[in-house]
Amino acid sequence: MKKLSARRRHPLAAVVVLLFALAVTGGLYAAFAPADTAKADDSAQSLAIEEGKKLYSVGCASCHGTGGQGTSDGPSLVGVGSAAVDFQVGTGRMPAQQPGAQVPRKRKIYSQGEIDQLAAYIASLGAGPAVPTKDQYSPNGADIAKGGELFRTNCAQCHNATGKGGALSNGKFAPSLEDVDPKHIYEAMQTGPQNMPSFPDTTMSEKNKKDIIAYLDAVDTKKSENPGGLELGGLGPVSEGLFAWVFGLGALVAVAIWVAARTAKAKKS
Repeated sequence: MKKLSARRRHPLAAVVVLLFALAVTGGLYAAFAPADTAKADDSAQSLAIEEGKKLYSVGCASCHGTGGQGTSDGPSLVGVGSAAVDFQVGTGRMPAQQPGAQVPRKRKIYSQGEIDQLAAYIASLGAGPAVPTKDQYSPNGADIAKGGELFRTNCAQCHNATGKGGALSNGKFAPSLEDVDPKHIYEAMQTGPQNMPSFPDTTMSEKNKKDIIAYLDAVDTKKSENPGGLELGGLGPVSEGLFAWVFGLGALVAVAIWVAARTAKAKKS
């Protein structure tokens, strides 16, 4: 009996029981906590979709239809993805003030939280390009020279070599890219708004998009430097040619008149 009592009072018994309790608790947490977290995430997403649907019914349904199917006044939004919503609403293009050849950029009327809710609702209608993360569109560490090459090859025909914009046919235009948010530039390349073609990752890689954003950040923002001096608006050979014809040719004509006047005066004397 003495030996049995000694075994029951062994000092390691409490440690073993404590370790066993911790193991059981950890197992229960591992089993149930992830499910609870996922459930919370699903609830938050469902709430965002519900709130986005309310915003959509008030500000968008009159043109795009009650279920995003589109009408004669607006295209279908099924499958455009959250990136298209973030771009169009975040740049103030949507809701549109009035119909026209092209909807211009203007001051946005929704907060970013409301835009996120609208984007969540539209994304729930069908799979499409998602809003990019900061790592995807940040110009940090990108190749500016490569971005310039890609921009001149794929974008300069409409937006000008330095992103100053340009006129298109039928009253449409390529907007200026000066001081445009890098996220919106990335989203425009993803979704191809209005007359712009889309550049998904299968056509232009994420790295190449970052390179283009870095190039525009270097040449078309308020902090951009111009070591060549007078940039003539950065509009390329058109403005430079006009400057040469108006001022250069004008200066040559003035010099020719001066020389002729001096020659005539010398002959009379």
